[in-house]
Amino acid sequence: MNKAITDGVLLMPPAFAGGLDVWSSQDGRPGQDTYENEANAAFVPADADFGGCLELVKTDATQRLRYMGETPLLPGCYIQVRARVKAVSGPLPSLRIAAWAGGAGDNHVGGLVEQGPATTLTAYGEVVEITAIIGAGGRGGVDMVWGADALYAHIGLDMTGTTGGVVRIDDIVVEDITSAFVRDMLAMVDVRDYGAVGDGMTDDLAAFEAADAAANGRVVLVSKGTYFLGDSMTFESRVRFEGTVEMADSHIFALTKDYNLPMYIDAFGNEELAFKKAVQALFDNVDHESLDMDGRRITITEPIDMRAVSGRSAYATRRHIHNGQFDVKTGAAWDTDVFTSQATYSPSDGFKLTGVTNVANIPVGALLEGNGVGREVYVRGKNVAAQELTISKKLYDADGTQNFTFRRFKYVLDFSGMEDLDRFSVKDIEFRLQGEASGICLATAGLIFSVENCFFTGPKDRAITSPGEGCQGMQIDRCQFLSDEGQTPSQDRVSIALNANGNDVKLRNNRVVKFRHFAVLGGSGSMIEGNHFFQGDGESNGLRLAGIVLTGTNCRATIDGNYIDNCFIEWTNEHDNDPDFASEFSFSQLNLSDNIFLCSSVAPWFSFIVVKPHGSGHFINGMNVQGNFFRTIGGSIDRVERVDTSFAGFDLSRMRNVNWRDNMYNSVGVATVNPLVKTHEQVSNSDTWVVEGAPQLPFGGWVRKVEAVVAEGAIRNSANVKRYEMPYVELAQGANNDEAHVKWAQAVRGTVVVTMRVDNPV
Repeated sequence: MNKAITDGVLLMPPAFAGGLDVWSSQDGRPGQDTYENEANAAFVPADADFGGCLELVKTDATQRLRYMGETPLLPGCYIQVRARVKAVSGPLPSLRIAAWAGGAGDNHVGGLVEQGPATTLTAYGEVVEITAIIGAGGRGGVDMVWGADALYAHIGLDMTGTTGGVVRIDDIVVEDITSAFVRDMLAMVDVRDYGAVGDGMTDDLAAFEAADAAANGRVVLVSKGTYFLGDSMTFESRVRFEGTVEMADSHIFALTKDYNLPMYIDAFGNEELAFKKAVQALFDNVDHESLDMDGRRITITEPIDMRAVSGRSAYATRRHIHNGQFDVKTGAAWDTDVFTSQATYSPSDGFKLTGVTNVANIPVGALLEGNGVGREVYVRGKNVAAQELTISKKLYDADGTQNFTFRRFKYVLDFSGMEDLDRFSVKDIEFRLQGEASGICLATAGLIFSVENCFFTGPKDRAITSPGEGCQGMQIDRCQFLSDEGQTPSQDRVSIALNANGNDVKLRNNRVVKFRHFAVLGGSGSMIEGNHFFQGDGESNGLRLAGIVLTGTNCRATIDGNYIDNCFIEWTNEHDNDPDFASEFSFSQLNLSDNIFLCSSVAPWFSFIVVKPHGSGHFINGMNVQGNFFRTIGGSIDRVERVDTSFAGFDLSRMRNVNWRDNMYNSVGVATVNPLVKTHEQVSNSDTWVVEGAPQLPFGGWVRKVEAVVAEGAIRNSANVKRYEMPYVELAQGANNDEAHVKWAQAVRGTVVVTMRVDNPV
C-alpha cells in the first residue's frame, strides 16, 4: 500500500532549492521563524555528494529544522522520514529525525514521542543516513507511535551536541512504508494501525470502530495483545483474532459477519465466557437467528443464567443454538440448594403458597416437596413483600400449614429467570452432564421450545425441567436421554428425563434409558409417538415405575407407536386441588395405540396401564386401547391394566366410551377386551343363563351394556323342542356386578354369543 501512489497523497516536503521560507527553526507552525535570510543557514547548489543541499550551523542547544507544511497521517498508514547528512567542520553533532504532532483544531497532541533515535557523526565528509518511522500502531520498528489522535506532522530533524558544528543536509525524504507492517493490506486492516494499544487497560474501542469503518470489505485483524473495550462493539466486517478482547459483562460484542462460537472463543480466549458473549449477541439481534457451535466442545464450570447473559426477561423472536457439546466440570457450583420453609396452602387459591418463611431465599425453579404434593411441582414465581410463592401445579392434599422442602437443581442452560421465551430451539447438542448437573431449565412461560437431535448424558436430577408453562407446545424430537443411574434398582432412581405443565407437548422418536420416569406431563393435548423408553434392572421380581405419568384427568393425549419397555403408563389426577370427582370430565380422552409393551422379571401384579385416582367418584369417560402388543418374558403377569386404589377406587357404574380391542398378548394371564364377545354354552336347562364378563373386561369393571345376544344353533327346552322367543338381559349382576344374566321365558339350553361392555358407549 502506498497512499502517494494509490490516492495521490502528497507526503514529500519541497526540496531546499525551492527556498528556505518554508523551513522553520521552531515547530514548523504558521507564523514561526524560518531559515529564510538567517546567517546560520544557506542553500548550497552543487555539493559533491548531494547536489543541492542545506548547510546549517548549529547555534542552539537543540537546533531544529521543521517543514512548515502539514504532512498527513492517514489511518492505518506508516511513514518513514529519511535524511542524508555529513559533517563539514566544527564539533561533531548528533542528529535525529523529529516532528511536531498536530491534531484536531490544529492543536498539539501531547504525550507523544516526537523524536527518533539519535545518530552521532564521527567523521567529516562521511555521508550518514538518519531515519525514523511514524505511525498509529505500536509495532516493532515504529519509532514514534502517535495513535489515532494525531492527524498530521511538521516533519524535520534535530541537531544536538556542542554548538558551532557545520553540517550539510540533503533533501528530506518522506515515504509511505505501510506495506512493511500490514500483512496483505489489500485484504486486511489491523486495529493497531488505528491506535489500539492492546495492554488490557487502555480503552481501545475507538480504534476498533475506526478499523471496522475503514475495512470496506477487508478483514479486520486484532493482532496480538489484550484489548479492553469500554462499551459494546459491533463489527460489520469480518475479523481475525490473534489477540483477545476484554469487556464488561453487560457490554455486547457482535460479530455480524463471523457469528459462530469458534470466533468468540478466539476473541475472548475462554470457552465459557465466549459462549455467554455469543448468546448475548444472539439475543441482541446480531443479524443471525442461530449460534453455530461448529462442533466445539466447551467445558462448563457453573450454571449459565440465560436471563443474566441475554439481559432479557422476555423474548419472542426465533433463536437457535446448534452443533456442539457442553462438558460439565465437577465443582461445588452444581450442588443442589435445599431449603425448608413453613408455608400455608389453601385449595381455594391453588397456585399459591402464603406465609412462606424465608421466602427471599427460595429460588424460582425449585422443586416443591411436602405432604399432599404431586410430582414435579416447581416454584414459578415469588413475591417477597407478600411472603407468597406461585407454584406450577395445584396440590391434591396439602390444605393447611406445614413445612415444605425446596430443592433447586443446577442446569447447564437455565432460562428460569426469564418470564417469557417463545420459539427457542436447541439442536444437535450433547449435554455431557456426568452425574454432576441437570440439562435445561425452561422459562416460566413461553411457546414452542424445541429440542432436537440432542444427547443428555448422565443428568444428576433432570434433563429438561419446566418450572411453569414455558413448555407450551414444546417439541422434543429424536433425542437420547441416558441416565446416570443405570446400575441403580428402578425404585431407587431419582432422575427424571423431563416434565411439562403446558398443553400440546410433542415427544417423538426419542430414546430414554433407565430413569425414574421418562416424562411427567401435567397438560393436555400431548402427542407421544415413536419413542423407546426402558427402565428395567437386574432385580428378580423387580419393581417397575411409570415411564409416562399423565397428571390430568381430561388429558387428551395420544401415545402411539412407542416401545414401552419395563415401565408403564400411569394416569393420575395428583395435580388437582379438589381431587374428588365433581363435575369435570373425569379420566377421559386417552388414546393408546400400536405400542409395544414389554416387561421382564417382574412381579405377577405388574401392569402396563395404571390409573391412580387421588379422590373418590372417578371413572373412565373416554379411552382407546387398540393395536398394542403386550409381552412378558422371564415370567408372566396377571393382567395389563389395573386401578391403583392407594387413594380411591373407580366408580365402575359410570364407565363410558371405553374401546379396548385388537391387542395381542403373550404371557399375560388375562387378555383384556371391550367390547367382550363371549360364547356361552348352557348345558342344563335354565331360564337364567349367567354370562361372566370377568376377568376380561377392563379394570375388573361391571357389565354395563350388552350389545348383542346371538344364538348359535337351536335353543331347546326340556322337551327338546326348539324355542324361538327373544330373551332379555339383566346387567351388572353377581357379587361384583361383572355378570350379565340372559333371561328366557322358560328353562332352555343351548349356545349364545354375547357381546358385552364395561361401559356405556353413548
